[in-house]
Amino acid sequence: MSTVKTYTADGTAAAELTVDDGRLTLDRGDQAVKDAVTAIRNAKRAGTADTLAKGEVAGSNKKPWKQKGTGNARSGFRQSPVWRGGGVAHGPHPRSFEQKINRKVMKLAFARALSGKIKDGEVAVVEEFRFAEPKTKHMAALLAKIGADRSVLVVTAQPDETVARVSGNLPRVTVSTATAVDVYTLLANRLVLADKAGFEALSARLAASAKEG
Repeated sequence: MSTVKTYTADGTAAAELTVDDGRLTLDRGDQAVKDAVTAIRNAKRAGTADTLAKGEVAGSNKKPWKQKGTGNARSGFRQSPVWRGGGVAHGPHPRSFEQKINRKVMKLAFARALSGKIKDGEVAVVEEFRFAEPKTKHMAALLAKIGADRSVLVVTAQPDETVARVSGNLPRVTVSTATAVDVYTLLANRLVLADKAGFEALSARLAASAKEG
């Protein structure tokens, strides 16, 4: 059995939740996680780097000097990559880094990543995100009280403007919904902190992903 720490809205520790390891995907999916993370990170690349090949550099085709008799090595034209200001040999050009990942593989990767988080005790649940004022100091105080001193992924069941606002100025806090969070975001943060509804949505998604994967 794995346990998940729970807290009240003000950060006070409450009774732990138990999760049957039989519901977790721990014995497979490592390669799926690697493939999913690679694909997600590649999808974030702009792919806009561009250089001019020798045929794209402006200039005439006139030779810098005659072929023979000068003592210099022969040269064809100044757009050659060997010249300063010339073209770039084998340089980058705009391209897409997108990789196709099978839907079942992506679901298996999610199940494996979240299962590992739960098994390692890196998932916590707060009863609800409730703040006296929509100010950053209240979220910072909550995280400090529960001991979240590293990167945190805050998960809610539905988009929550207040949670997004109080977390926006905290550099190590990422906010997402249970349906939108991906494998890379899960693994990039040390702690997953969800409200009760968000954890239930994650659990439902875990069960569906594990079953189909």
